[in-house]
Amino acid sequence: MSARNSSLPVSLIGISLAYDALGRLVLTDATGHRFVGVAPVRAFPFSDPTHWISLCDSEGREIVALENPADLPQPVRQILEADLAGREFIPVIQKINFVTRGSDPTEWTVETDRGQTQFTLSGEDDIQRLGPQRLIIRDVMGIRYLIPDTRVLNAASRQFLKRFS
Repeated sequence: MSARNSSLPVSLIGISLAYDALGRLVLTDATGHRFVGVAPVRAFPFSDPTHWISLCDSEGREIVALENPADLPQPVRQILEADLAGREFIPVIQKINFVTRGSDPTEWTVETDRGQTQFTLSGEDDIQRLGPQRLIIRDVMGIRYLIPDTRVLNAASRQFLKRFS
């Protein structure tokens, strides 16, 4: 773990996380300084989600960067992981049922790990490759959908994706 802001000590052994009465995440450092409205953000959410988590203040400025959150005491780590899980809503696409034909925008109907849904894509630029088989699709509302491995999709789903490669 390393601190990137001089307001926190280099050693983060004494940090704590808790929620205040308004449901805001509060970081308290080893000296007792409190930061209210903290937001954890993964630096590498897809390529290395278990390392390098930034704790940012309510203005979005990084307070501290945690290289390995697994080194945190269990109660602090549990709060951090729960907060991240609540912020990171990324349904996993398991099957593509339908994509409209024609020009952009396109309407998609998919099965995800959270059930069936429909969304609109502005264009093929909204499909980002994270490797040869891994994709992130961002709809017009900013919701991201993950396809961890296109090879495990059924043939019809892969055929829909061919239009966009």
